[in-house]
Amino acid sequence: MSLPPTSQGAQPHHNHPAAAASPMPETEWSTGLFDCFSDLKNCFITCLCPCITFGQIAEVVDKGATSCGASGALYSLIYCLLGCGCIYSCVYRTKMRQQYKLKGTPFLDFLTHCCCETCALCQEHRELQNRGFDMLIGWEGIVERGKEAVARVPTAPAVQPMTR
Repeated sequence: MSLPPTSQGAQPHHNHPAAAASPMPETEWSTGLFDCFSDLKNCFITCLCPCITFGQIAEVVDKGATSCGASGALYSLIYCLLGCGCIYSCVYRTKMRQQYKLKGTPFLDFLTHCCCETCALCQEHRELQNRGFDMLIGWEGIVERGKEAVARVPTAPAVQPMTR
């Protein structure tokens, strides 16, 4: 009697629908939570005005659906009313983790932001930079830069027909 393909010890077939639906493994963050000194400029800005860093993160994570200014202002409002912006910012850490398959859980995201808000924001900012996003130009600038890069790619010359 042969075992069905899904039994223990059987090798999955790569064209099998279950193999295609298997989730991607989670990866480590590119930098640690306390690696703030690798980007002192952002660390300084985040310590003085975390709403700026948060706004930049939110704009990129939302792919331009929310603006840096609006997200930063809402973060500031929540911070002023409740005394902590982590209630809002931890949601974006979760979104970012899910987009890039980074290790963690929503509960750990919340704890990280409650205990180490500025370090969490700095880590998220570094992660997006390490993934190639220029955080200073915003989502529209990132999209425009991408279009310019595509426009500069040389095209192959037209094939000339052979004549005798």
